[in-house]
Amino acid sequence: MFLTILKWAILVTAAMPSLYYLAVILSARRFFSRHDSAPGDFTPPVSILKPVQGLEPEAYENFSSFCRQDYPEYEILFGVSSERDPVVPEIRKLIADFPRLSIRLVVVAERCGSNDKVSKLCGLARAAKHSVLVVSDADIRVGPGYLRSVAAPFREARVGAVTSLYTGIAPRCLWSKLEAINLSSDFMASVLVARQLEGVRFALGATMAVRRECLAEIGGFEALADVAADDHALGSRIAARGHRVELVNGAVQTMCPVQSLREFFDHHLRWGMIAHQSRPLGYLGYGATLGLPWTLLAAILAPTRLCALSFVAAYLMLRAAVAWTVGVRGLRDSRLKRRWWLVPLWDAFSFIIWLGSHFRNRVRWRGAEYYMTGGRLIPAVSPKDIPSGSTARGEGTAAP
Repeated sequence: MFLTILKWAILVTAAMPSLYYLAVILSARRFFSRHDSAPGDFTPPVSILKPVQGLEPEAYENFSSFCRQDYPEYEILFGVSSERDPVVPEIRKLIADFPRLSIRLVVVAERCGSNDKVSKLCGLARAAKHSVLVVSDADIRVGPGYLRSVAAPFREARVGAVTSLYTGIAPRCLWSKLEAINLSSDFMASVLVARQLEGVRFALGATMAVRRECLAEIGGFEALADVAADDHALGSRIAARGHRVELVNGAVQTMCPVQSLREFFDHHLRWGMIAHQSRPLGYLGYGATLGLPWTLLAAILAPTRLCALSFVAAYLMLRAAVAWTVGVRGLRDSRLKRRWWLVPLWDAFSFIIWLGSHFRNRVRWRGAEYYMTGGRLIPAVSPKDIPSGSTARGEGTAAP
């Protein structure tokens, strides 16, 4: 009797991914068919904050895309912890190549906490001139209308933060391609469902735009200095203060430079651990949306061959519909259109990563080891080994 009940419980649970895929399709259609009411002529002065470390692939191309914005007044601040950082020559070249744009290199030696990115943001925010701050990771590339799309929602006073969907740029490597497939067909799909079910109560690292006064209400970037998922925490804390977080489709791309299976797993296990500790119930529920393992299990336990084939057919058709609706039609990701056959392979890896992220609490991030406890980063080294200081200075050109 117990085995029979267990079998039917598994079969019922195996239908959950199909319901989730339908929710994704409906959520995506609603999001991508909307017409933004905020006009594009609302262009408050903006400070772009880019904390950087090391020389990322195609760094100059990524950085220069922010210098070609169709936007009247903005500045770009690059934050490094040392002038000896190998990315500094690229930033200085950028300053020379765009002399009419205000670009500053800010050396932030002070460590506010274990999250080095947020430590840099603390110094960058103090050096920024404008009241709208746009945080963007170093590996992000944008189109010329990016700032207009991000700034437009701030026309409404109740909007405290804005974030954006994004897709991946993958070199000729299987693991990079899988990374990009994940973004367009899976991760962005979950973002759209979350928006539909509970509103946007998070931000994404590719774009975190915030009003300075709203940032001050949550204690500034300093309040996030030890938080692993700083993007999620920024959005959730601003939403908790009663402000609205808006999600836009801002033509944003991120580099996917993963070159080996080890790098691929390390990267996604870190993401999984952060999600697990930041949103434990949500991440547990994510396991019920993983269609491939549930479909295979249901096909094995199904009472008839027809029932087994129905599970398989439902997975293949609905999963393809999700990838097409979100990635191809919504995000206009031509790479996904050519590599759709990688989606089931990503689904197989995502299940392994989901399982593995429940059994680890140590991550490697930018050359340093950390323990994760309660969503916070704890260095796996003695505090005396962490560089400290209190300087933040800038250099660059001023806008004419």
